[in-house]
Amino acid sequence: MTKWGARPHWTFEAVVLGSDAHGDWLGVPAGTVLERPGASYVAPTDQVVLVPAAGPDLGRAWLATFHGEGGPLAVYVDVTAPPTWDGDTLRAVDLDLDVLRGPTGRTWVDDEDEFAEHRVTLDYPAEVCALATASCDRVRALVEAGRAPYDGATARGWLARL
Repeated sequence: MTKWGARPHWTFEAVVLGSDAHGDWLGVPAGTVLERPGASYVAPTDQVVLVPAAGPDLGRAWLATFHGEGGPLAVYVDVTAPPTWDGDTLRAVDLDLDVLRGPTGRTWVDDEDEFAEHRVTLDYPAEVCALATASCDRVRALVEAGRAPYDGATARGWLARL
C-alpha cells in the first residue's frame, strides 16, 4: 500500500485463500510482520483481508481486514483508491479514512483529520476526495448494518480456512 504521491506505506506478506462474491480473500497469520517507513506491527491474531470484487469504483474503493478472536478490532476498513492486482502483488493507495468496528460492536470513522490535512497538503484531486468520502459513508453504513461481508459469519469462514 502507498500513500498519495507514491509514498511508501504498509507492506506485508499474505496467503491467497480464495474468492467469493465479495472478492478475493487473503490470509495474514498471527505473527506476520507488517512494515511501513518508521514503524512495524506484528499481527497479534489471525486476520483475513478482503479485496473487493470487480465493479464500479464506488463499490471497490476500500480494503477490509477482519481480525480473529481476541484481536484489537473486529473490522478495519481502509478507504483506498480501488485496489489492483499486479501479478501476485496487491496495490492500493491509502486515502487516510478508516472505518472501524471494535470488539464491542461500536463502529466509527478514524483519521478524518488526516484526510482533511492531506486534501490540502497532498493536493488530492476533487474526484478522489469525492470517491473517498462516498466510499467511507457507504462502507460505514454496511458495517453498522452488519451486512455481508461485515456480518461476522462471512469472515469467520475465511479465518477458519486460514
